[in-house]
This record gives sequence, C-alpha cells and structure tokens, in this order.
Amino acid sequence: MKLPSIDQTSPILIAGPTASGKSELALQLAETYGGVIVNADASQVFDCWRVITARPSAADEARAPHLLYGHKPFDAAYSAGHWLREIKTLLESESHERLIIVGGTGLYFNTLTKGMADIPATPPEIRAEADQVSLSKLLADLEEDTRERIDCNNRMRVQRAWEVQRATGRSLTSWQDDTPPPTLPLAQCIPLHLVSDKEWLEDRIRRRFDMMIAAGALEEVEQMLSRYDPSLPSCKAIGVPELISYRRNLISLDEARERASVATRQFAKRQRTWFRSKMHNWHSIHLR
Repeated sequence: MKLPSIDQTSPILIAGPTASGKSELALQLAETYGGVIVNADASQVFDCWRVITARPSAADEARAPHLLYGHKPFDAAYSAGHWLREIKTLLESESHERLIIVGGTGLYFNTLTKGMADIPATPPEIRAEADQVSLSKLLADLEEDTRERIDCNNRMRVQRAWEVQRATGRSLTSWQDDTPPPTLPLAQCIPLHLVSDKEWLEDRIRRRFDMMIAAGALEEVEQMLSRYDPSLPSCKAIGVPELISYRRNLISLDEARERASVATRQFAKRQRTWFRSKMHNWHSIHLR
C-alpha cells in the first residue's frame, strides 16, 4: 500500500467501501503518526450494534483513542448535520490531537469537505407522514432537479429530500446550491480513498457474516429484539433485518447469510460509485 507523505498535524480522511480495511489502516496511521480516530460511518454512531456494524473492538480502542463511535442511543435522531456539528467541535478544540476521520458514509465526507446547507430541522409530524409514503410516491413528489441529483434507490436519501421540500417549500437541491464554505477543505487535510479489486472485496464480504456470528452478532440481536423498529436508522444496518428475521424463525441462518451478503455487496457497489464520482481529487490507495 503506497501512501502519500504524512505530515505532523494535518487531519487524515480515510474513505472506502465496506470491508475494505479502513479501520485497520486508521489504527496503523494513529500508531505510527499519532492522532485520534473519528467515526464517519452512519451505522456506527449507535450504541446497540458493535459487532454487526463492525465498530472497533475494545482491543482496537485500546490501541488508539476513538471518538463518535456508539455514542448515540438506538432511537436517537442523527444526520449528516449532527455529525458535522460534532466534527466542528473537535476541529475547533485547542487541545485535540490530529483527527483521523474514517468511514464509508460518503455524505459525511461531502459535507465536511464541500460544505453543507443550513436546512431547518424536519418537524416530527412531517417525518411521521413521510414514513408512511411509498418510495415511488416520494420520488414522484420531488422536483425534477432533485431526482436527477440523488440516489433514487436509497429510501433514506429520497425521504430526506421529500421532507425538506415538504417542510420548507424549497427543493433539497435549492438548499444545497446555497451551501456555505466547507469546514475542512481538501487542501487542509490528507484525503485517502481506498480502491479495491471487486472480486477481492466480495470475497471479504462473503466471509464477514460468519465472522460476525462468531463474534457475537446473535447476542446483540437478542438484546435488541424487543426494541427493534424497522423505521429507525439504527435498525436498518445491514445484517440487522436479516438476523431479526432469523431470530423470529422467519428464515434460516443460511438464508440470512445470503440476504445479508447480497445487501452488503449492493451497498459496497453504491459506495464505490459514489466515491468514484465525488472523490476524484483524493489520493487513491489501491489495495489490489
């Protein structure tokens, strides 16, 4: 793995698809150059899933300090805006170490390095209304410019755009076009994009499910069974719906494995597409 020159103070960003080894690279950089590892993965902010979302283990956390992992309850509202505000606090702290920001949520990195529109919070009643609307109806209600600029297969992104339009009377893209300057421009950090061979990555994804089971994923599901709510972002993490269905005797463990592997591969494909289109100015680190 060939890395660019690493100076003594610049924040380091590490983005890449699921199962590509981002967290281990972050640990190696923290141990070599110093720094605190900061989460940029939307599923890893919740305290209910460590194994299923591949949050750093206790042993990993002993190797270097970690922030913004598992710090929100399972039913908390959390968005890119919440994350960006927390990152700003860390960057503005006079005592903080170098930040090594790592994760697979491209939107988080986009808001950090390109800026984020100051969109008002969605009223609870509008969110509740949106939860009951089908994806096709949400899409049909969006203005054309928004449909052309978002991932129309991603329910969360589509619903967010619908809620903004419904609550403010302006399209999401209209708000985004009024975006203020970024919190952390690329020129002020070391942005690393992990690029992997498709077959290599898919092999790691296929092996991940059994590793997750061996590490205690079923025990996590058992603890959350009575609180599981498929409408919550925390409960949409890949592997959660599949293992809940298994625990409720709706599918076999083999079927859960297959469904989770397919969902993970599809997610990784969407991540790779996002990173290719949004991160062409990052340092590409080829894993194979």
